[in-house]
Amino acid sequence: MEQKFQELKKRFSEVSAINSAAAVLHWDQQVYMPPGGAEARAAASAALEELSHVKFTSDANGALIAGLYDWAQGLGEDSFEASYLRAARRDYDIAKKLPADFVGEFSKTTSLAMEAWAKARAASDFSAFAPHLQKIVDLNLRKAQILGYKDSPYDALLDLYEPGATKAAVGPVLRKLAEGLKPLISEINGRKAKISNGILKGDFDEERQLALVNELTAALGYDFKRGRQDRSVHPFTTGFSINDVRITTRTQRDYLPAAVYGSIHECGHALYSQGSPQEFEFTPLADGASLGVHESQSRFWENIVGRSRPFCRWLLPLLMKHFPGKFDGVTADQLYAAVNRSEPSFIRVEADEVNYNLHILLRYEIETAMLEGALKVEDAPAFWNAKMQDYFGITPAKASDGILQDVHWSLGMIGYFPTYTLGNLISAQIARKLDADLPGWADLPAHGEFAPILSWLRKHIHSQGRKYLPGRLLQRAVGEELRVEPFLDYIKDKYSKLYGF
Repeated sequence: MEQKFQELKKRFSEVSAINSAAAVLHWDQQVYMPPGGAEARAAASAALEELSHVKFTSDANGALIAGLYDWAQGLGEDSFEASYLRAARRDYDIAKKLPADFVGEFSKTTSLAMEAWAKARAASDFSAFAPHLQKIVDLNLRKAQILGYKDSPYDALLDLYEPGATKAAVGPVLRKLAEGLKPLISEINGRKAKISNGILKGDFDEERQLALVNELTAALGYDFKRGRQDRSVHPFTTGFSINDVRITTRTQRDYLPAAVYGSIHECGHALYSQGSPQEFEFTPLADGASLGVHESQSRFWENIVGRSRPFCRWLLPLLMKHFPGKFDGVTADQLYAAVNRSEPSFIRVEADEVNYNLHILLRYEIETAMLEGALKVEDAPAFWNAKMQDYFGITPAKASDGILQDVHWSLGMIGYFPTYTLGNLISAQIARKLDADLPGWADLPAHGEFAPILSWLRKHIHSQGRKYLPGRLLQRAVGEELRVEPFLDYIKDKYSKLYGF
């Protein structure tokens, strides 16, 4: 059996190498590729993804997985072999259902759609992107039908990002959270004039912003010997291997937090990926248990650490160093208040912790409605604007501040957005567990001491990779299932003190 297991590992490693090459092409497309290369890049990406799919879904691989599965489980739930086979069987069963030509078509469609989205966003012209979005909705519906589902096509897609999750389970969580936040939002909106974020606006040289966020992410633990940071239209993280995990950020000359917190967010993802054990390299166990768990890492660093009062004490001298004169006379308490100002906003990635999850609920409602035929693509902007008015009391004046702001749909990622909220909830549960396991941890950032926090995350989450399904990992790491209450408690405590109620 051991010999057959080594053969399966070799086969999977070859597939992973092809996927790594495809990831390089996707990264280059979003960072450096000239717009004129879109057609050729789409064809190249589709060819690689189709090749990877064919190699992975071979009958030989299926036979090896089937023949090894019971043997591996007999070695114990926690063994490398048992975890490897559980992850491999799940991936194989999903991939085997999808025809190779469909995988190629999906890849080519999304490669072209991403370029169309970037141009449409720049021009704030939804009509230029709408035909591409229609194709993506149609392809995702076909994918859901191929994979199979019981209640909603959304279930099949959500499961790809959050194994075992369903619309019936996630929808109520999103709405329960929204109901819990509404009274807080109402209270804050009546007091928003008490906090200003004017110190974060002005004229910030973009090259200096990059120097700042490079120093910042390195301090958090991001290993630049195994990664790099660049600029892109929308911040993202990608990995070609455990030892090559790259992040991007977005700089805005007139608003510093876009780069600072975009980088911290992506750094959280990258720390998770770089924290996988070396033995997971080019195996199905590399990277995270789910996208929700992944988002818990990015949101934990971005918000619970990065927007904390101790972190702001450490951050202020760094801002003064990179932007001389711009933060003279500013106190750490003023910076803390500024980075936590809560107000309705058009842009999800710039939304504060109080309002952020309503942005996710909006996208979830649009996605499910489009998939289930209750909303036509051409009517999506009006639906978006109506929900923005309903949830935030504001209506975007242009599509780039509304339905065109996110890259996800152009990448074919329908079913992804709820994982952001799941990540927020898990991040609060992690913080509560840290209170018990590492007393005083929340004050460590004031002194630039991030290693103890990262060490806890590495031990309980990063080092586990995909060994366990998200629910099982959460139980092992924090000792409870997913809950809304810790996040609500955290938000209410933080913002009632900030706004004095």
